[in-house]
Amino acid sequence: MFDIPPPKASRRSDVDPFRAMDVMAAANRMIADGRDVISLAVGQPSAPVPSVVAEAVGAFLARGRVGYTDALGRASLRRRIARHYADAYGVDVPAERVMVTTGSSAGFNLAFLTAFDVGDRVAISTPGYPAYRNILKALGIEPVEIPVGPDVDYILTAEALERAHREKPLKGVLIASPANPTGTVTPADELRRLVEFADAAGIVFVSDEIYHGLAFGRDTASALQFSDQAIIVNSFSKYYCMTGWRIGWLVLPPHLVRPAERVGQSLYISAPELSQVGAEAVFDATDELETVKLGYERSRALLMEALPTLGFGDIAPIDGAFYAYATIPEGFGDATELANHLLQSAHVAATPGLDFDLERGHRTMRMSYAGDPEEIAEAVRRLRNDPGLSS
Repeated sequence: MFDIPPPKASRRSDVDPFRAMDVMAAANRMIADGRDVISLAVGQPSAPVPSVVAEAVGAFLARGRVGYTDALGRASLRRRIARHYADAYGVDVPAERVMVTTGSSAGFNLAFLTAFDVGDRVAISTPGYPAYRNILKALGIEPVEIPVGPDVDYILTAEALERAHREKPLKGVLIASPANPTGTVTPADELRRLVEFADAAGIVFVSDEIYHGLAFGRDTASALQFSDQAIIVNSFSKYYCMTGWRIGWLVLPPHLVRPAERVGQSLYISAPELSQVGAEAVFDATDELETVKLGYERSRALLMEALPTLGFGDIAPIDGAFYAYATIPEGFGDATELANHLLQSAHVAATPGLDFDLERGHRTMRMSYAGDPEEIAEAVRRLRNDPGLSS
């Protein structure tokens, strides 16, 4: 008989786990056991979907048929997204360059698959969202991690990008603003320098703008204001409170529209039609969404005041998104130990920084204030009363 080795998973599937989800699972087990746990671990709005979305989807369901759409998405939604860029940024984006996706996750897949080949090198900052690194690796693309820290307000600068490119040429760069996990906003002038350098050097610029709408006292610029060659990834999950609807979009340079459409036809067919209907309606929910944002601002203020008194240091500028990121207090061996302590002692779940920074993340932690403001206030009270944290 043949000497056949046992089956095993592919090398491309050997990516790191998303530890925030592991923390959430542990918290859910405690909740199932009857314990009152407050989660600061996952970046998911707790607010319900805006009423105009529920109404639009209900009316559409009453028609009795939900089906496929074009791979690029419903024409009316693509036009509405294009109008959003004119309203929010003063940028003329043809609807033909917009592609509706199954969440930003599918958007990243399509952007990477159409812009890069196996072996290409794509720069990302660290700390950063772990899915960037994991998706790139799974697709055979090399992530080039450029460390950023408190000395540069956790922002990847054009100078740092140019140094990395001179050391060994890059094919792409991905910038998130506001960023996860740090919440930092890249200033418009710096974003312009990044985009202009990328264009001049032949580097594909991918701009993660999924937290646009969630900036506090800082303006957020779109890369489209500086170049029509940038790839924009956005989502209805965060500001628009539609995480479970799995709906997002891309703005693509003209030469990538048809390739993304071809790949999307085979990978996804189309984004869910019902979610597309809701997404088009949510643009009319500004009043409700701004009320939700006010809740984030209250929670943000509580964390900004509390974290330094609890011993957290090197706190990233909490400019946007709904995250606080900082080094952990002295007295704990690493962030995983602190996370376990907080879960068991204070019944507060938070995410160790290893998700976001494989080199330095053992000393950092991310806390999300996306939940109900009253729960965030209670979580802060529990942290202040925890005997393991400094006062």
